[in-house]
Amino acid sequence: MLAKRIPTILPPLTLDEAVETTKIHSVAGRIDRNTSLITLRPFRSPHHTISDVALVGGGTYPQPGEISLAHNGVLFLDELPEFKRTVLEVMRQPLEDRVVSISRARMAIDYPAGFMLVASMNPCPCGYFNHPEKECLCSPPIVQRYLSRISGPLLDRIDIHLEVVPVPFDKLSGDNSKGENSADVRKRVSEARKVQSLRYKGVKGMFCNAQMTSKDLSRYCQLDNDCQQLLKIAMNKLGLSARAYDRILKVSRTIADLDASEAIQTTHLAEAIQYRSLDREGWGG
Repeated sequence: MLAKRIPTILPPLTLDEAVETTKIHSVAGRIDRNTSLITLRPFRSPHHTISDVALVGGGTYPQPGEISLAHNGVLFLDELPEFKRTVLEVMRQPLEDRVVSISRARMAIDYPAGFMLVASMNPCPCGYFNHPEKECLCSPPIVQRYLSRISGPLLDRIDIHLEVVPVPFDKLSGDNSKGENSADVRKRVSEARKVQSLRYKGVKGMFCNAQMTSKDLSRYCQLDNDCQQLLKIAMNKLGLSARAYDRILKVSRTIADLDASEAIQTTHLAEAIQYRSLDREGWGG
């Protein structure tokens, strides 16, 4: 449910994004005769039995795969450890470069793959590891083997890791009218995107924080002494990689934009660090 709500809070497609998305779906033969332009952000949710070629694209005459069909939208992978290891590993390069290169004997072609990856998984095969009430039936080696199906390099490329705890019955059955609706959230996201568009106005091919390179981080994500000290402690204590360091800076820059702050504050940085739960030992508890 959380994954399906994400397209509803993302800013509407711009004309250029809509045209680009329509082209990809047209090449793949996914547009009917009554559709002239795709105006909604794509949401793709392939089954865990999907093959490498179906995910990244390919064939004798290379066709776009699911990651390209999710361009400018969301690619949702439910039960992430159930996907074949080879299928998950082929996403590394597209996640980094936002483009997938397919080479065949007859031709080589590049398809755009600027998608938002959203994935979900249980903490163990039975699903009750570190559950506050129910006892887990899995032994520690089984839990470790299950979690190790997701490689470290792939996790490094995912910006935010969140543990979703069980929701008590009184919250499920109570009055949920106080919650924020998608329209209000989308307004905040759209305002933050406008700030980012102005920030990168003179930079070709970059319009949001996620597209920043390591070189851009030193310019757009400057930290004061307190922030540098906090990040240093987190890097040493959590054993974070250089890629995780870049991810934290990008997320903290986005949090600052949502907070209408020109500079990254320690509160923004601390929030971004806590979103790296899978980098911590014993992340499930």
